[in-house]
Amino acid sequence: MSAIALWGAVELGLIFGFVALGVYLAFRVLDFPDLTVDGSFPLGAAVAAVAISAGVDPWTSLIIAAICGAACGLVTAFLNVRFGILNLLASILTMIALFSVNLRVMGRPNMSLLNRDTIISPFYDLGIPDHIVRPLVLFVLVVIAVLLLARFLASDFGLAMRAAGANARMAQANGVNVGGQIYVGMVLSNGLTGLAGALFAQIAGFADVTSGVGTIVVGLASVIVGETLFRSRSMLVALFACVIGSVVYRVAVQLALSADFLFLKASDLNLVTAVLVTLALILPKLKARRRAA
Repeated sequence: MSAIALWGAVELGLIFGFVALGVYLAFRVLDFPDLTVDGSFPLGAAVAAVAISAGVDPWTSLIIAAICGAACGLVTAFLNVRFGILNLLASILTMIALFSVNLRVMGRPNMSLLNRDTIISPFYDLGIPDHIVRPLVLFVLVVIAVLLLARFLASDFGLAMRAAGANARMAQANGVNVGGQIYVGMVLSNGLTGLAGALFAQIAGFADVTSGVGTIVVGLASVIVGETLFRSRSMLVALFACVIGSVVYRVAVQLALSADFLFLKASDLNLVTAVLVTLALILPKLKARRRAA
């Protein structure tokens, strides 16, 4: 695997690190199985592409995309909390609807951002190779996101959210508004995913309605790999583990696809993903059995 391919995998891993943070917030903190991310990710990309094409500042487009992604999470939470629809089904309904919404936003299946200014454009003049500049900028952004999210989850409101996810009945008995926690958690989760979609569109140079297919699998894989590598009760470590897991997962996929002896092609990406996630789930259990024996 070439250095450019390696840095490209790291770059993609950092982008999906935001998705991993969102998935961790929904699945691990709130205990809310959420498939909305498969729709909010391409929505973030679509909104950013349309905004930049219309002359909006790239940084402003990130904010708009994050707000639109947050709105998707709000819809899912509303269906679940207000109407009692099963959380998984509510997220599926929102995800299906978002496919049509994304087409409406772009007016076409895909949109190019080539030759458009992005958040990375000002950093190309620093004399650093392009394939290194992008991961560096993304690294700074994802570190800021991790620190802010860790600070939030350590606050009184964040602790209440964690309590609601751990035991909703007990939390409600202690005066926690569980429904309100679900609203806020889903808004933050899909806001991060929408932000990831916008970053993906700006870095990759295009937005596509099918770019969200399998996003939830990638996010879960990143969380699982991160938890396998770093087992800690510290929330800050757990959040950084999600990002590191995303990078490791992407590098592992790139290594698998680049290994000639495996005879794999780019079309085998889903197969490689399934195998890696399965291994990440099985290995910790095998280690536990060996220790018990």
